[in-house]
Amino acid sequence: MNTINRREFLKTSLAASATTALAVAPASAAEPAGTASGRQYLELRAYRMKPGASHALLDAYLEAAFIPALNARGIPAVGVFTEPEAKDGLAVWVLIAHPSLESVGAITAALNADPAVQAAGAGYLEAPTAAQPAFDRIDSWLLLSFAGLPRLAVPALAREHKPRIFELRTYESFSELKALKKIDMFNAGEIGLMQDLNLSPVFYGQVLVGRDMPELTYMLCSPDLETHKKNWAAFGAHPVWVKLKNDPQYADTVSHITSRFLVPAAFSQI
Repeated sequence: MNTINRREFLKTSLAASATTALAVAPASAAEPAGTASGRQYLELRAYRMKPGASHALLDAYLEAAFIPALNARGIPAVGVFTEPEAKDGLAVWVLIAHPSLESVGAITAALNADPAVQAAGAGYLEAPTAAQPAFDRIDSWLLLSFAGLPRLAVPALAREHKPRIFELRTYESFSELKALKKIDMFNAGEIGLMQDLNLSPVFYGQVLVGRDMPELTYMLCSPDLETHKKNWAAFGAHPVWVKLKNDPQYADTVSHITSRFLVPAAFSQI
């Protein structure tokens, strides 16, 4: 088989295989998530800092270079947060909502090669040394938003530039199927109830790539910690939640919960 024919053969074979896979896959697996469904891919980053280190260089880069570049590429709101009472070391948290998986790859690959980013972020990109780095390491998680909240919801408090706090919650599971059941439980009523009780959900995401899987992560917003605790207590006592919690199909879906309270940077868009 010559080179041209071999290429045509491979293209035809791959196309046929893809068509067959879509034909036999369940609808949820074949759905083009992040496109026609409206569900987004969320990237959550943690820029870990060395003890006592300043994150001024990182903040300047995020504000002057990173966020404007993302906005220019069609990502309207980027969140930047810190955890005042972190128990596992200081980190700067960044939340990015992508319309598609292609967006994740294209933007990540091109961002720091952009001359405008290099110019605006020169201090962060060029000044750090091994002795004085801008960060220690970057952790990153890729999530797929839930059907019950397919797009990131910028809280009214953020749009109005009012004081606010965020709770970032991660639920780990001991079973991949149980993890999916917990997602079903959110879509079946938890999300709507949290919205009704002014817990102001920002996103819910199934972790596709990251550590400690299987897990899901979500974020809530409140004007202050006291209000948040009051609304959370109302959620825990609500008949809708009690009914969901006692439904046998949702038993043993969570094996570990991590909660972090975050505050937004002055330049955060969320």
